[in-house]
Amino acid sequence: MQKLIAILNVVAWGGFWAFGYLALTSGAEGGGRVVVAALLAAAGGGLGIWAYLWLVRHSEATGYARPANRARRAHEDTDMTGETV
Repeated sequence: MQKLIAILNVVAWGGFWAFGYLALTSGAEGGGRVVVAALLAAAGGGLGIWAYLWLVRHSEATGYARPANRARRAHEDTDMTGETV
């Protein structure tokens, strides 16, 4: 599954850059094409961000990557009896 998501990540970012370039470099006479290219670029960017974040979480969960340094939450400092750990 992670390989499929990785391929999706690459394709989505490629679509983002390709359609983003088309949207930015199209002239004013191609109004409908600019909107379609911008929407496809936004979809590619959103899908690329989602796939990247999924891959990061998966690699942290499986132990492939070291988890990020995060502060402990206040409720994690107490045990089931309410005493501070």
